Amino acid sequence: MSLQVQITLRTRMLGVLLRDARIAARKTFPDLNKDLGISTALIKSYEEGRKSPSLPELEVLAYYFKLPIRHFWSSEALSDNSPLIEPINLPQLVNLRQRMIGTLLRHKRQQTEISVKELSSQTGIPQTRLNAYELGENPIPISELEAILPIIGQKIEIFYDQNGPVGRWMRSESYVQKFLDLPSDLQAFICLPGNQVYLELARQLSELPIEKINTVAQSLHELVNLQK
Repeated sequence: MSLQVQITLRTRMLGVLLRDARIAARKTFPDLNKDLGISTALIKSYEEGRKSPSLPELEVLAYYFKLPIRHFWSSEALSDNSPLIEPINLPQLVNLRQRMIGTLLRHKRQQTEISVKELSSQTGIPQTRLNAYELGENPIPISELEAILPIIGQKIEIFYDQNGPVGRWMRSESYVQKFLDLPSDLQAFICLPGNQVYLELARQLSELPIEKINTVAQSLHELVNLQK
């Protein structure tokens, strides 16, 4: 299967997942236009698999639909969800993230010593378009970004929002999921108020250098021997 065929199939799959997420969130095209500044024509082109959203657009849509972004790498339909929106300027955030991703993409490409010409040859994406992506002038369709990543030896996660409002929300969602993945007995231990002191101690120990942890362990060992 050629890379261009893979890009086309991925774009169509994203469209199916986006439509499912929008319907589950009970959002209409006018809602997305009003809240996110996305035109009906554009969101329809995404849902119909004719165009692919960029990563910042996908991050904001995941945030808007109250979804972990990993949902868009799955094939699962959604249960009903209610959207959670904080008072932030989402269109402005998308524009900022587009520029940040373009800068990071250029940096990673240069690190691997791959020229724009070489990248264009391997992906089939015109050089002018790649240049516009790196300068943040045009959003990078996520299906094209995914095609670029193996060539420059990177994974999609490094492009996720890390410190912005969407990034903080995504991180919070991941913490919730990690808690839910724990065995039930550990979940119960964490939830008991009396155990918070042990959890805090574990947190503090996790931040210590290994040398200090060894010193603490040695001191505890000596204390136990003195009490025998």
